[in-house]
Amino acid sequence: MNDNLRHALATARLQPTDLAAALAVDPKTVNRWIKGRIPYPRHRWAVADLLHVDEADLWPQVAQRQRTHSAEVQAVYPHRWAVPHIAWRDLFKSATTEIGILAYSALFIAEDPGLLRILSNRASAGVKVRILLGDPTSPEVAVRGIDEGIGADVMAARVHNALALYHPIADGEGVEIRQHRTVLYASIYRADDDLLVNTHAYATPAADAPVMHLRRTDAHGPAATYLTCFERVWSSARSV
Repeated sequence: MNDNLRHALATARLQPTDLAAALAVDPKTVNRWIKGRIPYPRHRWAVADLLHVDEADLWPQVAQRQRTHSAEVQAVYPHRWAVPHIAWRDLFKSATTEIGILAYSALFIAEDPGLLRILSNRASAGVKVRILLGDPTSPEVAVRGIDEGIGADVMAARVHNALALYHPIADGEGVEIRQHRTVLYASIYRADDDLLVNTHAYATPAADAPVMHLRRTDAHGPAATYLTCFERVWSSARSV
């Protein structure tokens, strides 16, 4: 029973039928809300406005969930190139159990000897390192190259270059590289429960697209969504 909603209706001197009429919904729907069902966001906002109360006063459990999920967002960078280099170093150096990279080429990491050294050192310390790169022969890689405006052949060449640069660290224990044939909506760089998520935008190079720093605190938060995405791509990819 949602006593908060019932009390707010009484305070506003409104009946459930009045609320139903104002929102153009069935009175039975309002009765379900009073009995405890949580409305869709558009209805919650409309009810809160009509009763002149905060949404959190009527549905505190929703407000708590939203605070938990927003707390997972540590930072948002307007472009990948705007992420400080130290943020990449600190991300991978902080890993104690797992590092994951999911991209088409992640060439900017492969070309950085310092970052490659960190990946190798963390693997030597027992951290599992999993690297997922695009299959350069796949149509998905070709389309991404066309979308970015660099061409299919150039994107495939970038993947080949990345594979060659990552290969030396893959010779050690704890590092595995796989190739995927997946349409990516974001590149994911993971260290345990911390992620840097580079979103993909049509006709925009990944370096120019925004990056979110997420930290998993909830099993149903945004970080968990990207971690699930990583695992699904990994399970369908082939070992190099």
